[in-house]
Amino acid sequence: MQVARTPRLILRQLTPADASFMLVLLNSQGFIENIGDRGVRTLVQAKDYILNGPMKSYAECGFGFYAVVLAENGFTIGICGLIKRPTLDNVDIGYAFLPQYWGKGYAFEAAKAAFDLGKSLGIERIVAIVSAHNGASKALLNKLGLQFEQCVQLSPDDEPVELFS
Repeated sequence: MQVARTPRLILRQLTPADASFMLVLLNSQGFIENIGDRGVRTLVQAKDYILNGPMKSYAECGFGFYAVVLAENGFTIGICGLIKRPTLDNVDIGYAFLPQYWGKGYAFEAAKAAFDLGKSLGIERIVAIVSAHNGASKALLNKLGLQFEQCVQLSPDDEPVELFS
């Protein structure tokens, strides 16, 4: 189901049919370096990741991470959306793209669409978390109008991340 559209992109709900894409994305070097290793190594695990992550979030929260698809050809290039983490007080925005689509403005375009979607759903405060070393994401968040607020640690085992609001 389509949830947002921009001139170049469509954001739609993820389904188990997206497992092969998700498997590639979750194991891309950029995802592992900037977001973390989710330990998803098979198509079955990728399907479970979609069912127990984005699809569960759609059902419970009314939003989640969406597939980002090129409008011109229907090719899935990344994910972007909103998530309510138990360790954060507010909904946060996140995104990840296949490396060959970095630097083309797609992440900003998708993030702006997801941010606007969240506002239309009545979410008053949307934050973002980012690894301290991820300068490109910090620049994107600033372009969205978010500013550094504080460092937070989501769990005792996690590295601290920067919270933007």
